[in-house]
Amino acid sequence: MDYPLLSVFWMMLLFFGFVLWLYLLFIVVSDVFRSRDLSGWAKAGWLAAVIIIPLLGVLAYTIFRGDSMGERAFEDAQRQHALHQAFRPSAVQSQGVADEMAKLVALRRNGEISEEEFQQAKSRVLA
Repeated sequence: MDYPLLSVFWMMLLFFGFVLWLYLLFIVVSDVFRSRDLSGWAKAGWLAAVIIIPLLGVLAYTIFRGDSMGERAFEDAQRQHALHQAFRPSAVQSQGVADEMAKLVALRRNGEISEEEFQQAKSRVLA
């Protein structure tokens, strides 16, 4: 079976172009849904354009709305980062809890607080 080098190169180029187009399609569809400035009908129109006329729809979207795609992606990344930071316990909080527990244990050992007061304070610190 004869498969010349130029044919291999051409097939690799076509495959890479197809993968690149699929990536752009995914980016455009996600940007359409992420856009807050588009109405529902405008989103449906862009999606119909991308589905019915795939190559031209993706190219038209990147031409007409491509300048703000990066801004929306950056805002989304900032929002995701803020949500991640809000739910991640910081090292300062962990150290603060450990310090408070050490102080409570020392107070109980010295007899300054009773066992019942220690348990109540411990439940407040660990909550």
